[in-house]
Amino acid sequence: MIFSGLPCGGSMVKQRRERVKALEKKAGEEKAARNKEFVREITPKAENYSQWYVDVILKTKMMDYAPVKGFMAIRPAGFALWEKIQELLDRRFKETGHENAYFPMFIPQELLHKEAEHVEGFAPEVAWVTKGGDEVLTEPLVVRPTSEAIICDFYSRWIQSYRDLPLLINQWCNVVRWEKSTRPFLRTSEFLWQEGHTCHRTEEEAEEETLRMLEVYREFMETEMAIPALVGRKSEQEKFAGALRTYTVEALMTDGRALQSGTSHNLGQHFAKVFDITYLDEDDQLKYVWQTSWGVSTRLIGALIMVHGDDRGLALPPRMSTYQAVIVPILTKKDRERVLESVRELSRELGSQVRVKLDDREEYSPGWKYNEWEMRGIPLRIEVGPKDLDKNQVVVVRRDTGEKNFIPREELNSYIPGLLEQIQSDMLKRALEFREANTRSGDDYEEFKRVMEEERGLFLASWCGEEECEEKVKEDTRATIRCIPFDREIEHKNCLVCDKKAEEVVYFARAY
Repeated sequence: MIFSGLPCGGSMVKQRRERVKALEKKAGEEKAARNKEFVREITPKAENYSQWYVDVILKTKMMDYAPVKGFMAIRPAGFALWEKIQELLDRRFKETGHENAYFPMFIPQELLHKEAEHVEGFAPEVAWVTKGGDEVLTEPLVVRPTSEAIICDFYSRWIQSYRDLPLLINQWCNVVRWEKSTRPFLRTSEFLWQEGHTCHRTEEEAEEETLRMLEVYREFMETEMAIPALVGRKSEQEKFAGALRTYTVEALMTDGRALQSGTSHNLGQHFAKVFDITYLDEDDQLKYVWQTSWGVSTRLIGALIMVHGDDRGLALPPRMSTYQAVIVPILTKKDRERVLESVRELSRELGSQVRVKLDDREEYSPGWKYNEWEMRGIPLRIEVGPKDLDKNQVVVVRRDTGEKNFIPREELNSYIPGLLEQIQSDMLKRALEFREANTRSGDDYEEFKRVMEEERGLFLASWCGEEECEEKVKEDTRATIRCIPFDREIEHKNCLVCDKKAEEVVYFARAY
């Protein structure tokens, strides 16, 4: 019996082959499309610096905008950098005797209002909670803009005797400041940070702690982030609300603006007297403690992007990068297994010395991968193809310079760690050279105004110490006193602004 409508065996095989070919063609077209769509163009720095910054952050998937203005989600690529900052700084905190704790994020209104100068400084940025569920709260709560008030309340109970001192505590947390103008990582309404809060018996001990932690920040930025840091004291107008003295770590971004990257405050006995933080000393006298506070935040991620990034995207220092090297195999049908076997062995070997990523995804071309990892700022790319296996070599490409070298396979394990250290050193050197090339000094106010408008950068000049001159600079140029440096490179002259006798030498700059 013959059943009509059903193809014979040969016809079925032919149709199956045609379907397979069609599917393969479609898959090939989709792969080609993915390769072509790799990266939307990143706006060049010179064309629009602000747009370049946003393009890099979004394209590398470091963050995404939240439904509430000024807030953001930190995506894995961005949070990995924050985790690295935490890891490296937390180790330093513990080495200097500090312990981690956690304090409530809600602060009763009464506590915040205890210290008038402090609350006045933060009042415009405070977020209030007035209801809990359907119930109106009898006392509004503040979402912490900083934690001095709530921590001092606890310290007043925890400290009784000189034996309780020094009290050295750090907190990793989030804070909320209702900012009017925001920029991802640099200034957001909610951000992550650490805040150290310590108590001491004497003013000398508190000052020593304040400067010790400032040095921790400076050393961390230069050693790990490859960012040269200026350290010094803030002017009275720029210091932290309620502090005796504020010290700062300042960095210069590649658009010529300064970024306050960390601060350390000697709080004196101001908060201790307001919150009654006292201790019974060895002489049986009740005395107020001397306090400090210090902190850095996720704005360090912004600094990392702006100091080292370029028109191709991120460029991460090896010590900060999640992956220090990425291995990209070049696969062909003939040599696929041979290449894969080699790169897997290579990944295992290098993995014992450096943080390495093997990108063996076959749905993307090698060129697409080169572009992706370059954009993400991974310090080294290692290429391995059939020809490299034949020559017993690998291709090593630096992200920071684009330099390409052919390295014998047997030398790679010793070559890569040394090269990473060289990249780390070179990146710091280039950033320092940029800062030096964009630092000027002088006593001509008209020239200063021209520099701030046309060239930006840092300007070292003498200042009489009067707020009026500090305010005039802000009004005329939008520049501020970034710090009064410890190491003065010029002698006191007459004030840049009023030409009276100078009291200080300071760095001026426009800032984020």
